[in-house]
Amino acid sequence: MNSLTGKVAIVTGGAQGIGLAIVTQLAQAGASVVVADMNQEASVAAVEKLKADGKTAMAVSVNVALAEDVKKMVDATLSAWGRLDILVNNAGITRDGLLLRMKDSDWDTVMSVNLKGVYLCIKAVLPSMMKQSGGGRIVNISSIAGAMGNAGQANYAASKAALLGLTKTVAREYASRGITVNAVAPGFIDTAMTAVLSPKVRETLMKEIPLARLGTPDDIAHAVAFLVSGQASYITGQVIHVNGGMYM
Repeated sequence: MNSLTGKVAIVTGGAQGIGLAIVTQLAQAGASVVVADMNQEASVAAVEKLKADGKTAMAVSVNVALAEDVKKMVDATLSAWGRLDILVNNAGITRDGLLLRMKDSDWDTVMSVNLKGVYLCIKAVLPSMMKQSGGGRIVNISSIAGAMGNAGQANYAASKAALLGLTKTVAREYASRGITVNAVAPGFIDTAMTAVLSPKVRETLMKEIPLARLGTPDDIAHAVAFLVSGQASYITGQVIHVNGGMYM
């Protein structure tokens, strides 16, 4: 495993599912991790488990759509460890529905978390990453829906597609400062979000995925862990699709 000893990482939406898998991978690689999530109880539980395993971690309650919350998250991180090397923008929500039936509020809410939240987090971490030696690593969690669309998810797909343009633009703007910015686009991953799928829907999905299985949170976490490591120092502005071949 690539060593992240001495590195400090923030993972938004880090208390469960894919986010928790990412937090665990980074902590196992030696990073001090901030479990940033709206679910404070779950964040604290995750941190307690990490500490019991000898890892260094801190829980922070944050709504990434609120600039003041994001600032407090970054300030708390810098106050605790004096630097910030890694940001993983994983927090995201869905408010599904066909376009004609979609409420304006559902569109706005998804955009505020999935897109504006990423913008606010990146903007908040850049100053410290630019000043410190070693630059920084930013990874945005997009989705297969952002690459190929998905019926009933116009808001979600649009927000995740927009992340790809944001990723490439920020990568161009801050490469000279030693900051890499990449995206990981998961396919259908075996989490609470997909647990509600009916057996019939799952069967249909298996036919569309060449590897014939849902992904695991660890599949995504491994990709993130590589992108934030020293071995990926010459990779920026890229989108890594982790979807079992469903989208190529």
